[in-house]
Amino acid sequence: MRRNEFRAVALAGALVAVSGLVSPRLPERRAAAAHAVSGAVLAAVTRTHLGSRPPALTRGLRTGAAAGAVVATAVAAASTVPAVRSAMAARDLPDAPARWLLARIPLGTVWAEEAAYRGALGQLGARAFGPTRGRLLQSVAFGLSHIADARAAGEPVVGTVVVTGMAGWVFALLAERSGSLIAPMLAHLAVNESGALAALAVQRHRRT
Repeated sequence: MRRNEFRAVALAGALVAVSGLVSPRLPERRAAAAHAVSGAVLAAVTRTHLGSRPPALTRGLRTGAAAGAVVATAVAAASTVPAVRSAMAARDLPDAPARWLLARIPLGTVWAEEAAYRGALGQLGARAFGPTRGRLLQSVAFGLSHIADARAAGEPVVGTVVVTGMAGWVFALLAERSGSLIAPMLAHLAVNESGALAALAVQRHRRT
């Protein structure tokens, strides 16, 4: 195995291991900051191309906004389905929803995961294995990294890994086609924020 290939596989393994062994043990109040900082450090160490300047930034904003609008519409439509509403009503939500929406999701989840998976691992994997296999590597790692979350929430592990891995593949395509991590960040943000807002709305409605 060549050096770049070893580095890509090692990083994928490290990300999965940290998500399963370290992240669940972090205090809730410090987890978002720790994840955000680790994402920034990883992006800097691997010299990740963020695409934060025009014209890549413009393409990223346009692509991400379009994908986010589709996602938000789909979540809104799904929240009208009785089975989905029941699942949202049973979901265990944080005690501080404002902190969840404004810090934990955008910084501790979206930025941290996009910088790590689509950024550092995705770009390193593409250099080592080519675009398609590199995309597959980060998608598999992204799916496996959610095993601990699925277990904690009582959700099906296999289903969570598959769905999350597929989302990682789509996010990687958005990054590649726009040339900017802004695109998958906006799409990822739309997924998490719209789901969170829908769950909060359903539970608030049930209490009234």
